[in-house]
Amino acid sequence: MKRLRLAGMTLAALGVVYGDIGTSPLYAMKECFSGLHGVHPTAANVLGVLSLIIWSLVLIVSIKYVLFVLKMDNKGEGGILALLALAFPVRRNGESAGKMTMVMTLLGLFGSALLYGDGMITPSITVLGAVEGLEVVTRRFTNYVIPVSVVILAVLFVVQRAGTGVIGRLFGPIMVAWFATIATLGVSGIIVNPSVFKAFSPVYAVEFFQTNGWQGFVVLGSVVLVLTGGEALYADMGHFGLRPIRWAWFGLVLPSLLLNYLGQGALLMEQPAAAENPFFRLAPRWMVLPLVGLATAAAVIASQALISGAYSLTMQAIQLGYLPRLGIEHTNERERGQIFMPQVNWALMIASIALVVGFKSSSALAAAYGIAVTLTMVITTLLFHVAARRIWGWSVLQATAFCGVALVIELAFFGANVLKIGKGGWFPLLVGGILFTMMATWRRGRQLLWNRMKSSTLPTPQFLESIGRRELPRVKGTAVYLAGNPDGVPIALLHNLKHNKVLHEQVVFLTILVSEQSRVDDSSRVTAEEMDNGFWRVRAIFGFMEEPNAPEVLRRCADFGLKLREPETSYFLSRETIIPSGKSGMAWWRERLFSIMARNAQSATAFFHLPANRVVELGMQVEI
Repeated sequence: MKRLRLAGMTLAALGVVYGDIGTSPLYAMKECFSGLHGVHPTAANVLGVLSLIIWSLVLIVSIKYVLFVLKMDNKGEGGILALLALAFPVRRNGESAGKMTMVMTLLGLFGSALLYGDGMITPSITVLGAVEGLEVVTRRFTNYVIPVSVVILAVLFVVQRAGTGVIGRLFGPIMVAWFATIATLGVSGIIVNPSVFKAFSPVYAVEFFQTNGWQGFVVLGSVVLVLTGGEALYADMGHFGLRPIRWAWFGLVLPSLLLNYLGQGALLMEQPAAAENPFFRLAPRWMVLPLVGLATAAAVIASQALISGAYSLTMQAIQLGYLPRLGIEHTNERERGQIFMPQVNWALMIASIALVVGFKSSSALAAAYGIAVTLTMVITTLLFHVAARRIWGWSVLQATAFCGVALVIELAFFGANVLKIGKGGWFPLLVGGILFTMMATWRRGRQLLWNRMKSSTLPTPQFLESIGRRELPRVKGTAVYLAGNPDGVPIALLHNLKHNKVLHEQVVFLTILVSEQSRVDDSSRVTAEEMDNGFWRVRAIFGFMEEPNAPEVLRRCADFGLKLREPETSYFLSRETIIPSGKSGMAWWRERLFSIMARNAQSATAFFHLPANRVVELGMQVEI
């Protein structure tokens, strides 16, 4: 049974995780030799580029990500924010952090923001790259490339609501067919010119730089396209787990990719003119049209890795306090990591379609691709260096030796991609910059709001003492007040007393905290403490990949002696209206941005799964 489940998860992982990196053969070799900074496809250059591709896949994807980074999971969850939480545990409100922690946290935030740019570009470039194969059949199809690509993208995002598990099972067999096909095409090319196997020697990569000099370095900006999707392996780990992802890579994906790149290289050594589209030129003419269909299906699937990764990343950011609350839908009752986020989905769809219409070709988009990928990889390596020492106990020498090799390669790729900024590389940086600003502003705004609210509340012992001295009327039932401060009195209670001058016979202060761990054991999730005069304090801890459920927390409190009847339980929330004051220390436009984000956040009622017909919201204005 376990083996069958593992096989099923491996198949599903093929349909979600490997679509992006698996479709790189559509455009990577083409950009190396006929792109904006391509080199002439001589035999020496072909062997040099192939050697760079082979060793990039081995060193960065196989060794760095698949063998090491994927092991650095946060209770099964991966991604740059999960790694950030491991390297630098979450600081609670009011806690200060050192300069190193602040710098690395900002880098981690920027890296996560860049992934959204990838999530927009990946669907656009992969779908365009596949549909452009129609031009190989006949130039009469050229005018249909953009409209067909737009329709395909729209359908892709519409079906996301079905969930990654369902999508993976549907897409998995298609990806198996895709990898088998590209491997077969690669073998057909290798048979014609087996000398391409020389490319496994890194000597040819060194000679490539010696021969081409600066131009050879520039070509790295195209070689890096074979690595796009590497970061998605880590971001999507929470959906499928380590073993399925690792098995799929070494068992099918890596061998198929290597064979196809070698086959394209063999073709170019025999027919340099095929550089305009070596992937489709590798196929016999009768096969081009069905290959376009399969490539289009694979391209659609390629987009899935970044889309599902964006969902996981957003959920992590919300729980860790870097983004406001957004709607989250769980699409699988058994696999908790499989989620759908409507707002993120539609934003990615609009952006991807706009990119197709704006850039009009995969070559133009290739210029925008890569810079975000490489910079994110660099940031992941830096965070891994810290996490490996903290979690695994690596020495400084061990961590530096391992990460140093990866950094040299990734910084070289990043340097080559910097040259693309004016040709489209500005787009992912712009998207990353905007989202980074939003994340940093939300984090800072919440800290300011926390400090403001903390100064307006009372310590619990002082409050309970004052209640004991007053004769307030008590009404039947239980009142649950959500409290951000685990030690103070909820603001909503103070306002309720001020205006209504009444208390329920049982009052619960409920504080829900987020751990630096992705998931928390049920045994340590809830604590409840009885205080004086019918008051209780309840604390619950959730991992950053878990959805807080307040009614479920309260049901668990029966073990501590807290008994309540749900029909007689009311929930009291404070709804803050943020008033920018210009005195917070943030720029005026950041104060207004925070205010707008707060107004558009999902309601606490929905986020904490409160029964809407038993929720009372008490409004208040707060200056920051």
